[in-house]
Amino acid sequence: MRVKDLPTADRPRERLLASGAGALADRELLALLLGQGTRGSDAVDLAAQLIEHCGDLGELARSDAHRLLAVRGVGPAKAARIAAAFHLVRRAQEGPARARITSSSELAAQAAPFLRGHPRERLVVIVCDPRGAVLRRALMTEGGADHTPAPIREIITTVLTSGGAAFGVAHNHPSGSLDPSEADLATTHRLSEAAETVGLRFLDHVIVTDTAWRRIPHPSADPSHPVGP
Repeated sequence: MRVKDLPTADRPRERLLASGAGALADRELLALLLGQGTRGSDAVDLAAQLIEHCGDLGELARSDAHRLLAVRGVGPAKAARIAAAFHLVRRAQEGPARARITSSSELAAQAAPFLRGHPRERLVVIVCDPRGAVLRRALMTEGGADHTPAPIREIITTVLTSGGAAFGVAHNHPSGSLDPSEADLATTHRLSEAAETVGLRFLDHVIVTDTAWRRIPHPSADPSHPVGP
């Protein structure tokens, strides 16, 4: 069924205006950028073909316009529109200057806004380029008052799909304790091993409370500044 043949309330544009962008699938959001499809494929179908051509949405976001022209039905105007949209997102994320992670204290400072003042444990990943410039800060999980899951594969995937070369993680202890649990120590060890396996640099794992922070030791990190306010 073509998009124009759908009931008005089911069309991507109308659903976005009624319920917000979060109500749409990736291919539907991309279809709005495309505007229209081609003979035999509506805009949603063409969007799905584009994502499949690039491998996933992350790869599509990093693709230049010329790569998109290889998909039948995507001409210069559509390719340029998509490339421009994703580049605007990157500019917005970068801001005037990227922060850099050169120590445990800077990792804690970058993660603190996501963690301090929250009654449940959260885990945040900070993705960096080879020089330590922050590419992305992402909240990965939120659990209970004294625990939260640490999905190793999902963390590594987030770093890779964000174009990162290095990363650090942080989680909060709402109780105020800076002592790492056995699970915290095990997670740190597993993250270090997983990073090495895929060629990433694991910077650090820190515990953040409302008033202080503490580094969880592991062999591959610089041990400077283990505890701080």
